[in-house]
Amino acid sequence: RHNAMTKTPDLSTPEAVHRYFSAFCFNLTWDLLEKPDRSAAENEAMIQACLASLWHWNQRPDCTDRERSVGAWQVARVYAVVQQADNARRYGQMALSFANDQPPFYQAYAYEALARAEAVAGNRNTAERHLEQERQLAGQVEKAEEQELILTDLKTIL
Repeated sequence: RHNAMTKTPDLSTPEAVHRYFSAFCFNLTWDLLEKPDRSAAENEAMIQACLASLWHWNQRPDCTDRERSVGAWQVARVYAVVQQADNARRYGQMALSFANDQPPFYQAYAYEALARAEAVAGNRNTAERHLEQERQLAGQVEKAEEQELILTDLKTIL
């Protein structure tokens, strides 16, 4: 986590800067997501941090559609948490587009993002359709702990 880093990061090249801040901002976003009573300022910081993480990931030469999917998923989750359904939907769709050729775990989480966005928007039927797609993909996930993560998150949506 970002607050556990004790040594000075290597920021000697643009690649090193992007490597450091993609992870730093991703972890900062998680810390804020997990905080029970965020202020409005912390919600704004969380939005900015997840977008910064995604941007830094996209600048990295080792960034693949898998990382783009995860980054877009995190942005969608943040927007859902702060009740911005349109932005959550936009990034959920982006996560799905990047997850299309990825293993079922990543596809399932893209549908989780879309379901959460639709739930925030009050579109229960659409959210349920996305949840069903997520459930079907979860059944294709080989690692039991990954499948459990998906199914646990699924229960928090509707």
